[in-house]
Amino acid sequence: MKFTITCKKVSMNDSIKEYAEKKVSKLDRYFREDADALVTFSVEKNHRAVVEITIVSGGTLFRAQEDSRDGDLRGAIDAACATIDRQIRKNKTRLAKRLRQEALVPAAPAEDEVSEETEFQVVRTKHIAVKPMSEEEAILQMNLLDHDFFVYRNMDGVVSIVYHRKNGGYGLLETDGVEDD
Repeated sequence: MKFTITCKKVSMNDSIKEYAEKKVSKLDRYFREDADALVTFSVEKNHRAVVEITIVSGGTLFRAQEDSRDGDLRGAIDAACATIDRQIRKNKTRLAKRLRQEALVPAAPAEDEVSEETEFQVVRTKHIAVKPMSEEEAILQMNLLDHDFFVYRNMDGVVSIVYHRKNGGYGLLETDGVEDD
């Protein structure tokens, strides 16, 4: 597994970085090909340290973010790794094409058992008109509707999505091209 460790607004000692690399490398057993792991340490406004782990392998992305309320970065790293492990085990049948089947744990102890979703059930379908607007207008519309996300067509004709981020602020997702009507 290839590692990239980033520190934003905080400096980390080598022992924390080595610990993160050791814990995240244990997840390497799930991946057929070489995976890329990005571990980011940052500090938010309220002086909470945040650990974000993103693993990319074969077009599949796993992401977990945990904060250390009491300054225990090792605990936050453990929690983020456990979250990614749960994501993999919960979706193991869907991910079997991209992950090594022999690495998936066949029988975990009862307290660690994660119920697997057998199928996704769509309970409601909405049809929306994707109107051209600026990013600011889309955020305003999202806030007026009190939604967590909003789909729109940007001024270049590309379908985009704005959304509320958990840690505050907004995120923007842009598709690769112009959608055909």
